[in-house]
Amino acid sequence: MKEKKILVLLPVTEEDKEYFVSRASGTAQPGRIVFRKLDEATDEEIASSQIIIGRFPAGKVKTATSLEWLQLPMAGTDAYVVPGVVPDNVILTNSAGAYGLAVSEYMLAASLSLVRRFPEYARRQAESNWKPMGNITSIEGSTVIVLGLGDIGGRYAKKMKALGAYVIGFRKTNKEKPEYVDEQYTLDKLPEMIGRADIVSMILPATEEAKNLMDARLLRRMKKGSYLINAGRGNAVDLKALREALDEGRIAGAALDVTSPEPLPADDPLWKYENVLITPHVAGNLWLRQTVQNVLRIAGNNLARYLNGEPLDHVVKR
Repeated sequence: MKEKKILVLLPVTEEDKEYFVSRASGTAQPGRIVFRKLDEATDEEIASSQIIIGRFPAGKVKTATSLEWLQLPMAGTDAYVVPGVVPDNVILTNSAGAYGLAVSEYMLAASLSLVRRFPEYARRQAESNWKPMGNITSIEGSTVIVLGLGDIGGRYAKKMKALGAYVIGFRKTNKEKPEYVDEQYTLDKLPEMIGRADIVSMILPATEEAKNLMDARLLRRMKKGSYLINAGRGNAVDLKALREALDEGRIAGAALDVTSPEPLPADDPLWKYENVLITPHVAGNLWLRQTVQNVLRIAGNNLARYLNGEPLDHVVKR
């Protein structure tokens, strides 16, 4: 039986390489694995590989002319589900569930930073300014809205609940309410509920329903002195409306790990706001070793399944 050519485009250690080789050994279909950085992979290696595991640019998928299966290291697949990007005969899988720890901790850190006014104090520190910023709020006793109760949102909700917050979760469809959420609703109920929240945290996937969800109308309904956190999709927040809400003092601050456009242009006024924390889409990615291990596990298990002719996990519908 002819072996499958497998191109792995992930940051791997020697131990990680051994793991992949072990997952491909003893399977029904033999496979030969090549480990490369993306910029080191040759055109021939890309064109001849039946399996590519890693962050392979959507715009280059058509150059992988032998491709049968593409395993992505991220959960979001927006650019890959556009018709014509990935051929219909190619299986597309993602790494949903790998980022819960990293992103939920980012959201927790952002929540604490905002209520303790750390972004403002960081500006003061840069100016050698000892001036106190004044009153603060707390997580304990606060009401937190979590938009998106998947793996990441659920982990964040648990953390906030453990710190004494009252948690209201929102999801696209009605499912059984988890114990770490005090109330649960679908997104259509958000306009009437958002005014209760001291913190609104967003970890929504890329859907038409989520696009520009946080617009001027909804921002006007937020509680005065509340905070907004977005670690999901940049286009879920209207940045012009957000600037207006901040300028008018309707909300006390925001933390943005994602924006639209991205990167946030250098001349965007939001960079200058003392009460806004901006990070360059680093909540997830592969910066945390545990995240890398999660991605490797998902990919390795799928590799063994594919070479044994078994159904894959994390298949993306398109």
